[in-house]
Order: sequence, then structure tokens, then C-alpha cells
Amino acid sequence: MGASRTEEEINEIKATVLMALGTVIDPELGVDIVNLGLIYGVEFDDDTGNTEIQMTLTTMGCPLADILTESIYEALNEIPEVNQVDVKLVWYPPWTPDKMSRYARIALGIR
Repeated sequence: MGASRTEEEINEIKATVLMALGTVIDPELGVDIVNLGLIYGVEFDDDTGNTEIQMTLTTMGCPLADILTESIYEALNEIPEVNQVDVKLVWYPPWTPDKMSRYARIALGIR
């Protein structure tokens, strides 16, 4: 590929990736994974189009890991600049409800 995009263009691609991740809904909570604060990072390699998503889960034994990962692949498949997706589960720092957006708190009735 070697598109040699500017930093601004790469940031736009990352923003597009985040918007796509915002369509991935946690089936148990009914709120997207971005607003839940589960996305810890997005890395985009301009040369290859490979994209790494660092995310966590609300609990270590969360049975939804495979479902959420598959939904992430589907959502990012629609972005032409993204070639390959790698979802890395990270456990540090541990997820807490403090990581949720105001929207998620209101949707879940948490103050």
C-alpha cells in the first residue's frame, strides 16, 4: 500500500474506526463499546492498512468476548483503508464504570 498519508489523514481514519466501533453494541447492556469505555486504543499502520484495537471487557470471564470481537471485524470491514484487524484484549488498567461516557451512564441509569 504505502499510501504515505499525513498525520491528519491517519487521525481521520482512526476517527472513522472509532465511529464504526460505536456501532458495536454490547448485547447485555444495550450500549456501544465506545461509550462503555471498553476501547483503550486504536493503532493504524499506514503502510499495510493493518489496524489494532486494544479493548477490555467489563469482567475477565465475560462470555461476550467472541461476539464483540466478531462484531468489531464486521464493523471495520466497511472501512476501505482498513486491511486487517487485530483485536487485542487488555486487562490493565482494569475496566470500571468510571470509564463510561455520560451517555452510557444515563442509558444504564448510573449516576
